[in-house]
Amino acid sequence: MNFELDEQQRDFAASIDAALSVADVPGAVRAWADGDTAPGRKVWAQLGELGVTALSVPERFDGIEAHPVDLVVALERLGRWCVPGPVTESIAVAPVLLAGSPQEADRCAALAAGDLIATVAAPPHTPRAVDADTAGLILLAADGQVRDGAAAAPHESVDPSRKLFDVTASGASHAADTDRAFQVGALATAAQMVGAAQAMLDMSVDYAKQRSQFGNVIGSYQAIKHKLADVHIAVELARPLVYGAALALADSSPDTTRDVSAAKVAAGEAALLAARSSLQTHGAIGFTAEHDLSLWLVRVQALRSAWGDPRMHRRRVLEGIS
Repeated sequence: MNFELDEQQRDFAASIDAALSVADVPGAVRAWADGDTAPGRKVWAQLGELGVTALSVPERFDGIEAHPVDLVVALERLGRWCVPGPVTESIAVAPVLLAGSPQEADRCAALAAGDLIATVAAPPHTPRAVDADTAGLILLAADGQVRDGAAAAPHESVDPSRKLFDVTASGASHAADTDRAFQVGALATAAQMVGAAQAMLDMSVDYAKQRSQFGNVIGSYQAIKHKLADVHIAVELARPLVYGAALALADSSPDTTRDVSAAKVAAGEAALLAARSSLQTHGAIGFTAEHDLSLWLVRVQALRSAWGDPRMHRRRVLEGIS
């Protein structure tokens, strides 16, 4: 059996990399944190042109209705480049919540085109919405129902580019598959963390080849080699769990809850290990806000608790295997 991505999926990932590599995403993240979303919205416009924002939107609403594996391919790359904004909520979750209502055709089409950015609060595990002050659509989802929401009290986030807000209901509700939306949200967040972990590993490897200490580049020391190898192994163990969970989600497997939670936990552990190892490899410069590494360090801390914290997902794994 062959579990590799096919050529079309690899080309899709490469096209995202090519677009974002020249987009100054770190600059857009810093601007987003300062309240200037214009550079970030240019990045989102590029994602719309590539079809990323249309992946989860049904075909009847001008979307692609892609396989969950294709969604994971894209979200891993967005995590790799630290794209600002409510990535999971707008690209992965909102289309699921709106798909069941024919009256949402216009908003789904706007999501697909990248013209509309949505955010979602889904209590109890996702009680606050990311970037509710700038999103064009706020959704409040719970107990099989979704309704429009309005931004309420703001809250501090460990990641300055991910502002959090309480949400109050502001519209009539309609039925939605909130259980699947949560699964998709957790999976999409896991995929981003795998991408972020890979980015930090790549940065650390490059830095280890350049930085010298005691007359040698630090990458020549066994301790550094072993530390970075541990991160590589953690990422390579998490990635198949994420793709396996995508297959379970596509097939509506009875093990979907277990598989998605296992992927979220593994991705979070890999990202946390990558963050720690990156800081140790870079030394003091890694702690500075001026260094791009800092953007990924705070992003993975925020994503680890987004769409269910590690304790909650470990509990779901235990329940799934008991």
